[in-house]
Amino acid sequence: MKKSRKSPKRIFLTLNIGLLLGMAAACGSNIGAPIGSAHATEGIAISAPATRITEPKAQQVAVFAGGCFWGVEAVFERVKGVTRVESGYSGDTKATADYNLVSAGRTKHAESVRIYYDPARVSYNDLLHIFFSVAHDPTQLNRQGPDRGKQYRTAIFPANAAQKNAARTYIAQLGKASYWKKPIVTKIEPFSFYPAESYHQDFMVKNPRHPYIVQWDKPKIANLNRLFASRAR
Repeated sequence: MKKSRKSPKRIFLTLNIGLLLGMAAACGSNIGAPIGSAHATEGIAISAPATRITEPKAQQVAVFAGGCFWGVEAVFERVKGVTRVESGYSGDTKATADYNLVSAGRTKHAESVRIYYDPARVSYNDLLHIFFSVAHDPTQLNRQGPDRGKQYRTAIFPANAAQKNAARTYIAQLGKASYWKKPIVTKIEPFSFYPAESYHQDFMVKNPRHPYIVQWDKPKIANLNRLFASRAR
């Protein structure tokens, strides 16, 4: 009896179908689902951090989690003073920083972004301001827009004590101002970051017509340009 052999074409199709199904599970498995708050699509004008932060002159990093990393990455890639942005996972170990595990909710990771920035051009406080205003909705618990699960939670992973204090102080400031009808649920967690798979990097740049990007993420860029015109590229 002859052994059956898959043709290269069949293998290629199988791999790509698996990849597409996986990508849908990570971001956009509920494309078209109603969003829980208008702020995530409209953006919201909020006050900047009232307390100053002292930072080193050398390049710094900031790590934020605010739902699907595609859109959060795209927002910060368009901020002046930001030199590089990576999509990845924060909140658990390197061993579990795997797309299939995270997207299935089988780890403690959150989809996150690591932002490299020049403090002389944009401060950590500036990044916090943008994060809470246009990058995501800080009042959605364990979800963001159409995506559900702890992997889509809102969280900040400070790289040092100054960032931790700045984040805590700003969350308190925003809470007192009552910009949202619901309370802010953003958590401050220990620093960690592991880069995601290569096909997630620069996703909006590579896939500008992806249905999820068009519906949920391009409005964030429009809000960045509208509310932070002087800081947007």
